[in-house]
Amino acid sequence: MKKFLWRLMLLTIASLIAGLCSACGHDAGAESPPPLEQCPVGIVQSNAPVDGQREIYLAGGCFWGTEHLLKMLNGVVSTEVGYANGATSNPTYGDVCASSGHAETVHVVYDPKAVSLERVLESYFMSIDPTLVNRQGNDRGVQYRTGIYYSDERDAEPIRAALDELQARYDDPIAVELKPIVNFYRAEEEHQEYLIKNPGGYCHVSPAKFDAVRNMPDEILEHTRSTVYVKPSDEELKRRLTPEQYDVTQNAATERPFNNAYDHEFREGIYVDITTGQPLFVSTDKYDSGCGWPAFTRPIDKSLIVENEDRSFGMVRTEVRSKAGDAHLGHVFEDGPKDRGGLRYCINSASLRFIPKEDMERRGYGDFLNLFDDEEEVQ
Repeated sequence: MKKFLWRLMLLTIASLIAGLCSACGHDAGAESPPPLEQCPVGIVQSNAPVDGQREIYLAGGCFWGTEHLLKMLNGVVSTEVGYANGATSNPTYGDVCASSGHAETVHVVYDPKAVSLERVLESYFMSIDPTLVNRQGNDRGVQYRTGIYYSDERDAEPIRAALDELQARYDDPIAVELKPIVNFYRAEEEHQEYLIKNPGGYCHVSPAKFDAVRNMPDEILEHTRSTVYVKPSDEELKRRLTPEQYDVTQNAATERPFNNAYDHEFREGIYVDITTGQPLFVSTDKYDSGCGWPAFTRPIDKSLIVENEDRSFGMVRTEVRSKAGDAHLGHVFEDGPKDRGGLRYCINSASLRFIPKEDMERRGYGDFLNLFDDEEEVQ
C-alpha cells in the first residue's frame, strides 16, 4: 500500500510539473523573445572568470543536458544554469515556464589556455538542432530557444564566423541568436548539475555526444614557428568542417569564384590552414588579382606547402597543398605581379581561416605579429 501511495504521489508531482510547463508547449513556439531594450539589466551568478579566464552564455534547449555536455569539455572551469535575456528580474522556474521570455541558459567559465572559444562553440553545436525555433528535443517554448550571449564585445566576431560556418552545413536557416548578455539569473539549486544528481533524468542530448565531447583531442592554443601540426582524423574533419570545406580540402574540389569568404578580404591579418590552424599566408602578400579567389604572391614560408603536378580537367597546373595538413589549397600560376616575384597563389577561401591582426595575440598567434614588420623576409 505504501509503495502504491508513493508511486501515486510521484505521478501527481509529474503531472503538476507538466501542467506548469504546458504554457511552454507547442503553441508557445510562436512566441518571440523580448527585445533587449525591454529586458532589465542584471547578472546574478555564483561563478565568475578570474586570472585570464573567459565566459560565455549558451542556450541550447533544456539546460540540464547542455550543462552536462559542457562540463565534460577539457578546459571548462565551471558551469551553472540560469535564465537569460528575459523580460523580468529574478524569475523562478515557474515564471520561465509561464513565458517570462527568458532562455534556459548555461553560464560557462573556461580557461583560454586550455580550450578555445571555437572549441566551446563546436561542442555546443553538437548538442542542438540549430534550425529549430523555440524547440529542442521534446521541449517546446520560447525558453528552449537557442542562443549565444557574450559579455565581451570582442567575442562577437569569432562567434559570428562560427555561426556562418554552421549555416553552411544546413539548407534551412539556422535560428541561433547572437546577442550580448543583458540579464542572467542563476536557477534554483535543484537544477544545478541536474544529471549528476539524477543520472537517469530526462535529457535531449544523446550519451554518444557526451562521449564525443569528453574524448575530443587536445587543441593547439599557442601557435609558434616551432609548433608541430598534425592532420586531424577524417572523423574529426567531417565533424568540424562544412561540407564545402571538407570537399575542397580533402577531395580537391574548387569553390565558386567571386562568391566566397575571402576574395575581397583585405584587412590586416593571417590566413591559417582550416584543417590544422597552421599559418600559411599573410595579408601583406595578398592582392586583388580579379580571378575571383584569394590571391597571394607567396606563402609565409615555402616549406609550409607542397606543390604537385595536376593534370585534371585536361589541363596541366601546379596544385598547392599544405604540408602538415595535406589539405588541398588551390594552384599557383606564373602570372602574378612581376615586381613581387611573378607568382599568383590562387587559394580557395574554404581552405583557410582568417585571423585579424588585432585578434592574433588573443587567439594564440602573437608569435606571428612580426610578419607585419617591414624587415620580415620570405623564407
